[in-house]
Order: sequence, then C-alpha cells, then structure tokens
Amino acid sequence: MRIKWLGHSAFLIEGSKKIIIDPFITGNPKAPVKAEDIKADIVLVTHDHGDHLGDAYDITKKNNAVLVSIFEITQDAASKGVEKTEGGNIGGTIEIDGVKIHFTAAAHSSEGLGDPVGFIIEMDGKTIYHAGDTGLFSDMALYGEFFNIDVALLPIGDRFTMGPKSAAKAAKMLKAKKVIPMHWGTFPLLPGDPAEFAKLAECEVVILQPGESVEI
Repeated sequence: MRIKWLGHSAFLIEGSKKIIIDPFITGNPKAPVKAEDIKADIVLVTHDHGDHLGDAYDITKKNNAVLVSIFEITQDAASKGVEKTEGGNIGGTIEIDGVKIHFTAAAHSSEGLGDPVGFIIEMDGKTIYHAGDTGLFSDMALYGEFFNIDVALLPIGDRFTMGPKSAAKAAKMLKAKKVIPMHWGTFPLLPGDPAEFAKLAECEVVILQPGESVEI
C-alpha cells in the first residue's frame, strides 16, 4: 500500500482501492497535482471547510467514485449532482468493497454541514487513521486500544489544530507505529514544524513533502 501526501490534509492511499482524503487541490499552493488528474474509487471528506472539502464533489463525479462523509455533507453533495454517497456519523462504520471506514470524533468547527470527523480506514490488512482537523482529546487513547494503527496522519500546524507538542501526545495515545504530519506549511498561519514534532514524538515519524509517498 502506498500513501502519498498531496499537501495540506490531502492524501491519496493506493491499495486494492484508491482512496483520496480531503482533496483540497484547486487553490492549494502546495498541491503537486491537478484535480482533474486524480483517480479515485472512494473520496473521504472530514468536514466542510473549503481547505478540506476542496474538489471532493468534482473528483467524485469525474471518477464515478463514492463520497463518504458526515451525513449532512453527503446530502449536500447529492443535491449538487453527486450520485454515489455514503453518509455516516461519529462511532459508525461503513464498508465499501471490503474497505472499512470508521467515523471518529474531531475537536474542531465546521461551516454548518454536520460535525467534523476523522476516519480510521482498514484496507488490505493495514489500518490508517486520518485525524482531520482536530485538537488533542482523550478518546484518542481509546482508538489506540480498539485499533492496531499502522499509520496516523496527524495535523501539527497549530493555531487551528494541534501543534507539534499536542500531536506528539496524540501519537503516544494512539500507539501508532508511524506518524505522518499534515496540515503544516501550506500557509503562514500554520507554523507547526515537522522537525520539532519528530523530536517530541515517541514513534517513527515520516516527514513527507507534497507529492512524496511512503510504502507501508
């Protein structure tokens, strides 16, 4: 399985299915690709802020993919011509062609289309946690007990999410084997330093630049 960072919080996970998460591509100064070039079977959206919802509807339509998100976002997508949607809510699980997608809490805000979420994805024997935009919260320790997390994708940018110190604590609570920091460096208001995070974290940290990937 390959995990590619597309800048900000956008990731492309390529295994038996291609999954794109939070595809903020158009308008993202760090995006290494164009939205029209993305191939995906499943599109995940953590919340409705523009830097996460991004190109999700267009990518879903173009690829005849399935959009997975909080119920209110999928309802909005359907009203705008997205044909395949799977809405859920925190604590629930959706399975698509053998891929399990668990909805987790996220301590953040939204524009009004439901609550922000994170996702725990189980595919091809691997477990990946995308935290979405979030601050540190105690239930992360429960996720570490419930799931054997191979890779955690954690925001470290600070100001709007966890900074490096909080993210390092989150990584410990999650018991993640590897962590890839995200939501840093896109804009000046995201000053979190991945090198600082790597020094604080008690696990393997993989620092990617936009367009780079890692095999797991």
